[in-house]
Amino acid sequence: MATFLLEVGTEELPAGFLESAITQWRSRIPDSLAENYLTNTAVYVYGTPRRLAVVIEGLPVQQGDREEEIKGPPASAAYKDGKPTKAAEGFAKKQGVELDALEIRPTDKGDFVFLRKTITGRLTTDLLQELVPQWISKLEGKRLMRWGNGEMRFSRPLRWLVALFDQDILPIQLDNGSESLTSDRISSGHRVLHPQPVEIATASDYVKSLEKAFVSVDPDRRQAIIQDQVKATAQKVGGTADISPDLLQEVTNLVEWPTAVLGKFDEEFLILPAEVITTVMVSHQRYFPVLKSAETSGKTPELLPYFITISNGDPAKSDLIGLGNERVIRARLADGQFFYETDRAKPLEAYLPKLEEVTFQEDLGSMRQKVDRLSQVAALITEQLQIQGEPKEEIARATLLCKADLVTQMVYEFPELQGVMGEKYARACGESEAVATAIYEHYLPRNAGDNLPQTPVGQVVGLADKLDTLVSIFGLGMIPTGSSDPFALRRAANAVINLTWTANLPLNLGELLGKIVAEFTASHPKTSPELLLQLQEFFLQRIRTLLQEERGIDYDLVNAVLGEEDEEYSQRALEDVLDVRDRALFLQSIRKNGSLDTIYETVNRSARLAKQGDLETSVLDPTQVLKPELFQKSSEQGFYDALIRLMPTTQAARSQRNYQQLVDALAEITPIVSQFFDGEDSVLVMDPAPEIRRNRLNSIGLLRNHARVLADFGPIVKPQ
Repeated sequence: MATFLLEVGTEELPAGFLESAITQWRSRIPDSLAENYLTNTAVYVYGTPRRLAVVIEGLPVQQGDREEEIKGPPASAAYKDGKPTKAAEGFAKKQGVELDALEIRPTDKGDFVFLRKTITGRLTTDLLQELVPQWISKLEGKRLMRWGNGEMRFSRPLRWLVALFDQDILPIQLDNGSESLTSDRISSGHRVLHPQPVEIATASDYVKSLEKAFVSVDPDRRQAIIQDQVKATAQKVGGTADISPDLLQEVTNLVEWPTAVLGKFDEEFLILPAEVITTVMVSHQRYFPVLKSAETSGKTPELLPYFITISNGDPAKSDLIGLGNERVIRARLADGQFFYETDRAKPLEAYLPKLEEVTFQEDLGSMRQKVDRLSQVAALITEQLQIQGEPKEEIARATLLCKADLVTQMVYEFPELQGVMGEKYARACGESEAVATAIYEHYLPRNAGDNLPQTPVGQVVGLADKLDTLVSIFGLGMIPTGSSDPFALRRAANAVINLTWTANLPLNLGELLGKIVAEFTASHPKTSPELLLQLQEFFLQRIRTLLQEERGIDYDLVNAVLGEEDEEYSQRALEDVLDVRDRALFLQSIRKNGSLDTIYETVNRSARLAKQGDLETSVLDPTQVLKPELFQKSSEQGFYDALIRLMPTTQAARSQRNYQQLVDALAEITPIVSQFFDGEDSVLVMDPAPEIRRNRLNSIGLLRNHARVLADFGPIVKPQ
């Protein structure tokens, strides 16, 4: 068994591309080997900012021979009167066999010619010479570049190529216009610590050879080293490191030989909001903040005047590297301090006129116009939720000010702090706590896994912001397709639904969308008449996805509460978003405890038969549609009486959203319905007499309608 090494040397790769490339190779290379019948014992993918590498262990020297069955032309075309035709001869010639090697076999589509052929295994080295260029050229990424005068695209120019099959160089050539890159055994070490070339004797020596040249090629090992060093460095100054997983991953892909370096900044900068300092550190400088230990402070950890950076330079010069980074962060924090003091010199409301100068979207006007729309939407939500008094005034005030910080100097310099600085400045100029908090919260969630707004004012302003964006962008025809969603509309819609569910807001989303769309259409007369329908379908799809993926509801139960192309159910879901959640969760619970099984057969059978009738699904009262004088069997009267008793229970279940009592009542009526269908006194539902048939179809239609208050049982998969 042999070991193969491929190393692609490059100029410094962006951290994001390196992470993606490693992930792609970890998936694609094993698949590529399997497709080409190359067994192996292990595939290790490595990467640093200057290289991407793979080591494949346990490769055979040659593919094993294999039997392959090849399907040829139909027997009717290959043979005529028992003699081979040109079709058979051509197939045999193409496969390099004699005619007597062909055989006829039956298939679902008739008799066909088949050939069992032994394929001699190819040399592994020959296959690798074909596969390696594909592995390199098919890597995907953002902003791939061309260099030289060739057409080859990669994230950065390629500078060297190592390809070893055990100790032998595997000849591979990458042509890029007039430039050509030929494989060798010569790699490159660390730029500073080992600028000399590195000769790799054999593929299995790769990791150790680069380690001696101060290059740690394994990203998992580098990450562990960085994490340990950062923690230990923070402990030296009596603190704990704030290690963000995203930052840890990024710096891992920015260095080849990591060294944690401690830096300090002036304590006077600690008067700045912590978010400003950490944004400068993390987002702009890739530093790890140092916090007071929770055990030391006895409260939420506070920042210490230290930071930790990961150097890719000479560890012996860490002090000098630290001083350089201190100069950089001192300048950045001084800028932040100036912005902070300047911004606070006037109240937040004074920034509103400048929002006229900021474009929200070319066809939707300025941010000031968006604020005006937000105020209208927030007023609609406030009215629908029946919010009065001081909370109503706070919602109006927070909506007016929620975007004002966008034109402050701090947010202009650090856009990540929108909302954060709005909250700080609102407090500084005397706005209420509710208003200040809502300015921050209305942006939530900022990403997957982020918190939702917790305060009533923040919830309403957040809903208004997201609903305005959804209606406005949809109104321009910019509907998300596939993976393209530049305005994060899916996230916005998910937030609307999740916020409604989490805060238990009795929101009539259908009515709200209708009013917002009407307002938008009035000011944008060229809007598609399908806008409201498009938004409704979009929200229904988000509800479906959230119920299945986040709430763990079985797909058929989700179909049961949303209906399948059932407009009544679709409208009901949008009009009462809490109800659709509750019904789905309840169905899942009664499936687990088995009580769904007790009513499934009866309700489902009734629902199927009821389709033969014409009873509207909204009718529940048997006295409106049943004629007792047409009853011929006692089971009909028993069914009728049971439906009468069921009426108040169903109405209570719907008004109180207590569906357990409805299920209990349906379980109680099940034996009565069984008598109607199959008992000694059963009836023929499809009676030849039209009036009797209609009366009986109405009886089971009523049962279906009562069950529909909970769900449409048609899509529910039969219990096993």
